[in-house]
Amino acid sequence: MVSLPRYYSPMTQVVLVGLVCFLCPGMFNALNGMGGGGQMDRTTGNNANTALYSTFIVFGIAGGSIVNLFGVRWTIAISGLSYALYSGSYIYLNHTGNGAFTIAAGAILGIGAGIMWAAQGMIMVSYPREEEKGRYIAVFWIIFNLGGMLGGILPFAINYHSDTDSLSDGVYIAFVVLECLGSVLGLALAPPSKVVRDDGTSVVLVKYTNAGKEAIEIVKLFLNPMMLALLPMCFTSNFFYSYQFGPVNASIFNLRTRGFNNIFYWGAQMVGAYVLSFLLDNTNMTRRKRGLIAFIIVAVFFNVIWGGTLKMQLKYTHGPLPSGETTDYPGGLIDFLQHSRAAGPIILYMLYGVGDALYQNFAYWIIGSLTNDNQKLSRYSGFYKGIQSLGATVAWQLDAKNVSYLDQMIGNWVLLGISLIPMFYVVVTLKDHSEEAVFADDKAKVIDDQQEPSAGTSTSY
Repeated sequence: MVSLPRYYSPMTQVVLVGLVCFLCPGMFNALNGMGGGGQMDRTTGNNANTALYSTFIVFGIAGGSIVNLFGVRWTIAISGLSYALYSGSYIYLNHTGNGAFTIAAGAILGIGAGIMWAAQGMIMVSYPREEEKGRYIAVFWIIFNLGGMLGGILPFAINYHSDTDSLSDGVYIAFVVLECLGSVLGLALAPPSKVVRDDGTSVVLVKYTNAGKEAIEIVKLFLNPMMLALLPMCFTSNFFYSYQFGPVNASIFNLRTRGFNNIFYWGAQMVGAYVLSFLLDNTNMTRRKRGLIAFIIVAVFFNVIWGGTLKMQLKYTHGPLPSGETTDYPGGLIDFLQHSRAAGPIILYMLYGVGDALYQNFAYWIIGSLTNDNQKLSRYSGFYKGIQSLGATVAWQLDAKNVSYLDQMIGNWVLLGISLIPMFYVVVTLKDHSEEAVFADDKAKVIDDQQEPSAGTSTSY
């Protein structure tokens, strides 16, 4: 008989935050993966993403400190509502053609997403023991990307017999309902002060924090040599989304096939995360050796798929245009039932998902290998998401400003190459054991209060 993990176990909490992200960011990813938020004209979607990632930059970097001050439950629950607001804004866009509300909702979502991802990152990489971090990251990634798969099934099924180039209200309403459920589920998370590992150790130690201290710690992030070395990795880690979702998925496939592709894109992410976890948690090798092997896998895999993408990109220059002109991809828009035309591009798009999982899981593993300190990891995770959003802001504007598809593709490939150099440096400097969250002369004691932290009090992470 299979026994369920304890409610207050780290695994249960990672599963819960995975389910929240399944319902909130997972649905957002599915919507974004349609290209332009599922609209024929990607202009509003691109500008909304620019607004989103502009605020995400600030609140991603500050998000760790906000979570440190106010705790995980309410910050995640309130942040979840911003996803529902964003999806709902497209219903308004469908009926009015006015993109202002969607762009404003994108900016609000950037605030919520920055805080949510800082909390998620802290839970995922600080709750498990060192030898379990790869598995916990993979468990989260699999659950999270199930949301993207479900979000791909919805538009695929609802628009299966539709000839329209934009998603219907029904799809957006389904997203709003699911995202509201995710927000409520955030309240089910346990305060970190109550979470205890299977070996009896607490995931947190008493540490005092307040707004002033957190502000200083945010500044210190930009003086931290390791964080500075990881800047290119952070910047690049979501840069490719705008190209993959727009110039590829939204430009050479019809609407139902775009949803079909997303099922496999996000499903492939689960496979990539699961396979990589076996390497990252293999205690028969030193942490540095595991990191170097994972680095080689990521570097080779990404260069191969960008090489394949270049070959495909040279065949066309644009997708469907608002004027009614269709794509100049040979043969027009691809339908998944056109097996001979569809097989290659769909497989390549699926491999994009594998690559995303490999890159981001490896990035989180590197960050989690730098320390076991909960407060630091919440800030590190926020820094990662904030700089990641800076890259995404630039990328979405490149597409919004109609930068040529080929130039966007080459830019992605060049940025990958640049990011690999400092990433390699960080990997070769990794130690077998991270610094522990123990301070001074070991006088820190495990928190035993039952409340989430509040500003200016002892905090549980």
